[in-house]
Amino acid sequence: MGERPYVLLSCSVSLDGYLDSAGEERLLLSNDADFDRVDEVRASCDAILVGAATVRNDDPRLQVRSVERRRRRVAAGLPVGPIKVTLTSRGDLSPRARFFTLGDGDKLVYCPDPTGPGLESRIGGLAQVVALGPDVRMDALAADLGARGVRRLMVEGGGSVHTQFLTAGVADELQLVVAPFFVGDSRARRFVGDGGFPWCAERRAELVESRAIGDVALLRYALSDRFES
Repeated sequence: MGERPYVLLSCSVSLDGYLDSAGEERLLLSNDADFDRVDEVRASCDAILVGAATVRNDDPRLQVRSVERRRRRVAAGLPVGPIKVTLTSRGDLSPRARFFTLGDGDKLVYCPDPTGPGLESRIGGLAQVVALGPDVRMDALAADLGARGVRRLMVEGGGSVHTQFLTAGVADELQLVVAPFFVGDSRARRFVGDGGFPWCAERRAELVESRAIGDVALLRYALSDRFES
């Protein structure tokens, strides 16, 4: 396997650290200016990864929205959009999700070996299923993407996926956007769950940028010596 890609985690949270509300309607934590910034980051990446729960709950497009940015990618000899990537333990993914139905680019679904055959029979024509052993480990997933030529990976959640990348130490940068309100409901999903994180009171992450984007705040943290300014 090749060198793992540069891994950039991107997330928006409320002031009390939630990714969403506990209700069915999706909570918008950012604004138009920041959505455009995120689109620019996406356009700079070779692959975008979200977990299966995000595919089920949010049904994201995971596409570069700007026509000009898509044109620039094509002019540079790149696909119109980054490779779409997800991972699942149980294979509970609908072939009707926009992850599969939108975009002509490559789509990869990582899963444990036992899940592979059933998943292949259900979505094999829509995406490449990659079985990675008894469990999907983030270091093995990142190394496999590196071997496929992915040099820059954007991880957009959700909380379980962010937790796995961070606790595994497979992250180079965190871009955290903070919305100016509280959710105040412990039933809602948090940014990360419990775990042993490399960054703690004894080893602080390095804050390299903080700026206001309208009414939200962008915080960029360097999480490794591979950080790219």
